[in-house]
Amino acid sequence: MRTPPAPSRPTAIEIAEAIEGAGGVLNAYTSKEMTCYWNHVPFDRLETAMDVLSDMLHNSLLDPGEIDRECSVVQQEIRRSQDQPAAWAGELLGKAFYGDDPMGWSTAGTEETVGALRQPDFKDWMGTWYGASNVVLSVAGNTSHDEVTALASRYFADGRDAAAPPMPSLNGNLPAQRAIADARPITQANVAMGMPAVSRHDPDRFALTVLNSLLGRGMSSRLFKEVRERRGLAYSVGSSTSRHSDGGMLGVSAGVSPEKLGEAVTVIFEELEKLTQDKVGDEELTKARDYTVGSFRLSLESSMALGQRAGESLLTMGEVEPIESVVEKLRAADADDLLRVAQRVLRREKTTLSVVGPDVTEEALRELVGA
Repeated sequence: MRTPPAPSRPTAIEIAEAIEGAGGVLNAYTSKEMTCYWNHVPFDRLETAMDVLSDMLHNSLLDPGEIDRECSVVQQEIRRSQDQPAAWAGELLGKAFYGDDPMGWSTAGTEETVGALRQPDFKDWMGTWYGASNVVLSVAGNTSHDEVTALASRYFADGRDAAAPPMPSLNGNLPAQRAIADARPITQANVAMGMPAVSRHDPDRFALTVLNSLLGRGMSSRLFKEVRERRGLAYSVGSSTSRHSDGGMLGVSAGVSPEKLGEAVTVIFEELEKLTQDKVGDEELTKARDYTVGSFRLSLESSMALGQRAGESLLTMGEVEPIESVVEKLRAADADDLLRVAQRVLRREKTTLSVVGPDVTEEALRELVGA
């Protein structure tokens, strides 16, 4: 591997000033299977954006003093997450659902693992995973393919060439644990439920997306209407899906009064079971499809959203599926598809329940999920 030249911007402040001086913003995030370094600049400052990103990727100093300071910042972020009961219920759900598997580990790490990081760890990681075959450069906005490829050749051609190792396979025996509890002297029970779902490659992902909208997205969803509006059991309730290379999860979250915890979980299970027993009516199905398609389109209104979608899709799936192709497949999901996917995914015996709240015990939670 080549020896990196001295960075053009040797401090974090100089990196930020280069982008913010152009009127832009920059940041980064890490999810379960990828890391994204991004910036957003006016169209006439694209070369500045590419130059800064290249400098960060190829020439980082990884100064030990800076690493120590950033580790302290991340440790504070971890503590903040633990202090937020709803967020912590979600973290515990992943831990219980996936068990001692990389998918079940906190993305941020623990205070201990973060505190143990040193410069060689970062150099080894970048040398292993940041090779050209494992990196995607995605640009969206007022530019052209020719301009982007020319700038990419100028700023990224002389990068690392290591091939990344294969991703570890997910343990298929899920969930690893049926219940997890964190008893705290707070006024609300924060609920997170999860069950195995489909991967990002599974053809059923489109029907599941529509099913999830019907179940728990928005104030017209079944969970919102039944759990909050009709029964007053929760202030917030909803569902979501996550998809990864070899698996996924459908999750339900709610914030309920502690004395209503058992009833709320029972009602949620009743709503899930209804979807596995009866076909969705035409009117409700049409509304769910329209909501799903409309929110998907609105989520792509910005150049940043388009760039992130294209980059993540190409990196994780090997292609960028056309937007209209996705819309067509979402609209094609019919009542039979939703019933079949509901019977495949919405299974009480495969559900993990996580609760952060007063006087909760794992024994009581296991009884609620029938474990």
